[in-house]
Amino acid sequence: MSENFIRRYDVDSVRVLAIFLLIVYHSVIGFQPWGKDVYFIVNKDFLESIWLIMMAINIWRIPILFVVSGMGVYFAMRRRTAWQLIGDRAYRIFLPFWFGVFFIAPIHEYLFYLYNEKIYEYTPTFGHLWFLFNIFIYILFLLPVFIYFKKFPGNFIFKSIRYLISKPFVIIPVFSLPIVIEVLLLQPKTFEGYILEPGHGFILGLLCFLSGFIFVSLGKDFWISVQKAKFLSLVLSISFYLIRILVLLESEFKEDYSNLFLAIECSTWMLTIFGFAATYFNRPSKALSYLSSAVYPVYIFHMIAQYSFSILIFSIAIPALIKYLILVTATIGGSFLLYEIFKRIQWVRILVGISR
Repeated sequence: MSENFIRRYDVDSVRVLAIFLLIVYHSVIGFQPWGKDVYFIVNKDFLESIWLIMMAINIWRIPILFVVSGMGVYFAMRRRTAWQLIGDRAYRIFLPFWFGVFFIAPIHEYLFYLYNEKIYEYTPTFGHLWFLFNIFIYILFLLPVFIYFKKFPGNFIFKSIRYLISKPFVIIPVFSLPIVIEVLLLQPKTFEGYILEPGHGFILGLLCFLSGFIFVSLGKDFWISVQKAKFLSLVLSISFYLIRILVLLESEFKEDYSNLFLAIECSTWMLTIFGFAATYFNRPSKALSYLSSAVYPVYIFHMIAQYSFSILIFSIAIPALIKYLILVTATIGGSFLLYEIFKRIQWVRILVGISR
């Protein structure tokens, strides 16, 4: 089989990992003193120390979803025309997004108001589904570029990147460059504030989406380079993370160097994950097949599950850490239960992104 049509199970694995870590991350916010400020149901007893671990995830959790989504568009375009791609993504992304805006996100917003004993007035809201909207806009905006790349795979950009990443470890600066340029030009106050700073969040997501398409288009050259660089990427990621939490957090140089460090650290974490995934998880399994089908609907449902279980669990007099572990388990289990229910209702499947 031609390399162009070989399925990359490692990409599926990374997508599943990213969504599950996002659920874990959202659960932790329920135990942070500032969680209420971003409309999360918050426990009375906090677990602020856990946030140090989440800081390692926070800076790449969204960018890697956009990179993987860009890769997904490349795979989708192998057997689809441009119009077929738009139709498929409208079915799988845009329709579930609008259904979520009117019927999913308002539910967990209502639960937030209920828990905090406030009056709720129904309002359609993006909620946690904003990145689905961004993905669809990226597809429309970048489609002419993708069509060109598909028609001319031997283009100058691909040739140049392929040549550069053939050199040992050069994949690290090449992959990092777009993100570094973005933060140096836009100078966001909070690198990981993708929603709080929508201009930065939108451009960063766009660049990651485009990067995902470009790098996966390079085929085995990209995957070989990330596998060779995975241990160096891991060492750099841990090093930048330690510098960030031990030095930059309280340093007078934080404002000058924080974005640059975060951009590079974000990139090296993503390369680490792709490198290890390509080495150890590029193989089919029944579990992966099931999780790949379930992961986006599970993400759509998970905030309803989390807020519902938060109301029940936070009232119980047990240690905060035990509450957190129960909440994560219940949120994941409840989200899968909703997925299993909805996938059996034929006319509802299309509304929550379940494949035909």
